[in-house]
Amino acid sequence: MRIVLCFPVTEKHIQQIQDAAPEAEIVNAGQERIDECLPTADIFIGHAKVPVDWQRVLDAKRLQWIQSSAAGLDHCLVPGVIDSEIPVSSASGLFAPQVAEQTFALLFGLLRSLPLFFRAEAKRDFTRLPTDDLRGKTVGIVGLGGNGRMIARMLAPWDVRIVATDYYPVEKPDEVDVLWPADRLDDLLAVSDIVILTLPLNAGTLGLFDAQRIAKMRPGSYLINVARGSVVQESALVDALASGHLAGAGLDVTEVEPLAETSPLWDDPKVIITPHVGAQSYRRVDDTVDLVCVNLKRFQQGKSPYNLVDKSLGFPHPTVVWQGETE
Repeated sequence: MRIVLCFPVTEKHIQQIQDAAPEAEIVNAGQERIDECLPTADIFIGHAKVPVDWQRVLDAKRLQWIQSSAAGLDHCLVPGVIDSEIPVSSASGLFAPQVAEQTFALLFGLLRSLPLFFRAEAKRDFTRLPTDDLRGKTVGIVGLGGNGRMIARMLAPWDVRIVATDYYPVEKPDEVDVLWPADRLDDLLAVSDIVILTLPLNAGTLGLFDAQRIAKMRPGSYLINVARGSVVQESALVDALASGHLAGAGLDVTEVEPLAETSPLWDDPKVIITPHVGAQSYRRVDDTVDLVCVNLKRFQQGKSPYNLVDKSLGFPHPTVVWQGETE
């Protein structure tokens, strides 16, 4: 069995993976060699950030399982993989605390007018400016997976009302006041002062927040995107901010990454931009390898891996998301 890795592991991590699969040959391809090595893999673990010839991989008829080191799966869920029998599992929910902290950073930065104060600070201008409050607001979470549920849990003590939509509207957390199916999105937008996007990118969510949908958000509301940039059409967002329909936007992701230097979003004082760092953590690789090793043991035992995704949707059912179990 040949395991090909493509994420930033150290020798310690490689040994941990080897201990979980003693008979396997492990190849640490990295981004530099992943396209070359992937057709020879029985198991692929990681996240290819460079172009991969997936048809060549499928033609090799060797790959038996993909374990992504990311929650988003647009890097590997190409049509051929979706149509194949290759199971795919994700890192869904693994970095939920970090994504929630990033959400809070963006949200409080907007509410407390930090972009304006940072600009004033640069000019040594000590002038009071208007700010907004979180307390008493209705927060809508679009996509109540692992990240969405963690954000709801951390928001609950702030005296807010939380509504959410999800493709699987099951097991409503106590801190969520209302959980609707995904087709109730427009109802969520109509009542939300703050809309937080934590949904996956797939055929159904690509460009979901276009001009028509953003127009259904409440005037003066805020949009936070810690999901995938292509869920939101940049031109529609720029127009909504310029017209004043939206009070602000916090973006950890953008429609095209990196964001073009010419984008009006850079200069808009109602916008906070971070370069897709929501899942960053000093424990990221350690935690990923822990999940990888648990799933490797399950694979060798003929069991389904945790976080097994519905490939047509791009995310797992809540009941199969890893909760830190050990084997």
